[in-house]
Amino acid sequence: MDRRRFLTGSASMIGGALTYATGSKEAVSQSRGETLRALGSGAPNTLDPQSTSGIDRPAQGAIECITDRLVTFGTKTGSNGVDHYDYYNVMPALAESWQYSSGGTSLTFKIRSDATFHDNSPVTAEDVKWCLDRMVSQPSTRGQMKAGSLEKPEQFVVLGAHTLRMDFSRKDNRTLPDLCHPYASIVNAKLAKKHITEKDPWASEWLKNNPAGGGAYKIASWKPGEEVIYVRNDNWKCGPKSAFQRVIYQVVPEAANRRALIERGNADITLDLPPKDVNDLEKASKLQILSVPAINGFEFVAMTTTTKPYDNVKIRQAVASALPYAEMFKAAIFDRGKPLYGGPEGKPTSINWPTAFPYRTDLNRARKLLAEADCPNGFETTFVFDQAQADVGEPASILIQEALGKIGIKVTIEKQPSGEMGSALQSHKIPFYYQRSAAWLNDPVYAFEIFYQGDWRWNLGNLKDAELDKTIEAARFETDNTKYDAMCIRMKEIAFEQVPTIMLWQPFVDVIAQKDIAGYRYMPHRQIDFRTLRRV
Repeated sequence: MDRRRFLTGSASMIGGALTYATGSKEAVSQSRGETLRALGSGAPNTLDPQSTSGIDRPAQGAIECITDRLVTFGTKTGSNGVDHYDYYNVMPALAESWQYSSGGTSLTFKIRSDATFHDNSPVTAEDVKWCLDRMVSQPSTRGQMKAGSLEKPEQFVVLGAHTLRMDFSRKDNRTLPDLCHPYASIVNAKLAKKHITEKDPWASEWLKNNPAGGGAYKIASWKPGEEVIYVRNDNWKCGPKSAFQRVIYQVVPEAANRRALIERGNADITLDLPPKDVNDLEKASKLQILSVPAINGFEFVAMTTTTKPYDNVKIRQAVASALPYAEMFKAAIFDRGKPLYGGPEGKPTSINWPTAFPYRTDLNRARKLLAEADCPNGFETTFVFDQAQADVGEPASILIQEALGKIGIKVTIEKQPSGEMGSALQSHKIPFYYQRSAAWLNDPVYAFEIFYQGDWRWNLGNLKDAELDKTIEAARFETDNTKYDAMCIRMKEIAFEQVPTIMLWQPFVDVIAQKDIAGYRYMPHRQIDFRTLRRV
């Protein structure tokens, strides 16, 4: 649709504010009621759920809304009254039902016979099969699909127009949750196949810029880097019809501008404001502050264990004993999170992850550990943070520099552009740094697989520990709960002892909304799910 035509009864950014291009008060009122105006800091980098170039978080949020998955997460209300996804309650979506075989080695899905894509063509088992084949073949998603024992196209068998079977060597409790995430989205295979070339057998170039889903919303207009306009899909069958006829997602990179727009009432909902701004808005009490601790999310300091001096475990423990945790928590995130420091000492008692590490500020212990590492006078090092995370990274870095200076470690602070830092982390070239991350699946063994082993970026400290690797492998399919728990406890002990990453806190994900917006639900991608929102 041409954007100029769409602006009638919609919204545009004029002079820094969202205004309506309609001619009467009645039209303005109607448009405001049926339109949601959302602001974000970043733009979708792709519309392809399995993009070979990676999928940023705004893209994950967009893909959630314009496509469907076989299954989806249910909803749970947190202790503060804010809804979030329920990992342990998998619900029907494109699949209206599913059934494991008696031994759990196959899983048969019945696909909705009334589901259609946005071009009104039916969703069939053949479409689903092609998409699953694509998921386990694309380099960007095959690792994540493997986490749920989905590894090769031969596992997916079409049994009928709306019936598909998955085959496994053994039952995996991760399979269904793995299929709930945006990377497991189903696209219109019939349409995508028209754009296959010899060099592009999965139509990746076409899918990058062309929506091919059947989700709750369609994309009416997309200006990369600036704006996405969604319109409701009234033929959607996989859930309740969305309350908003249209959604205007505006990219406003500067947090100060997003704050000003939401405070003036020129937007309905926004996210990614710095903790200080959120605290200010919370005190003013004019807007809703919808906060959820980032499920499986954490912010941390990492030391690359294959580089000097951090190849010495005593050095790593000394740094972990010297960090000014409480001061950082207050100055960097204004107490907007759950501390992951100062945990109980001794043997862990739970398998929960992320978990509070048993480190607290103890400069005497830090000095003792440095002496035991034959480094009593300290050393010089560089501490790096991502300039895109400067709102937290900068104040944290200054406090770290000051605290480590007290035990003889001279710290130079370096701020790096995101792309440059990402490439350096991929090859483990940064010895000492601050970052944030999160796990897709709520599973302690999965977290250790991702963050504490392997030859890839997400082995955050590039740890090489044979006992840990062996324990992870043994726990992966352990069915005896007592044995499983014992293995998870041992994994945590090793993480505490080896401390390649120093856990700081589980940050709040804060969404700011006008008082008349209801239905917010925190999702794994931490973007706004427009499908559940409504005006009250």
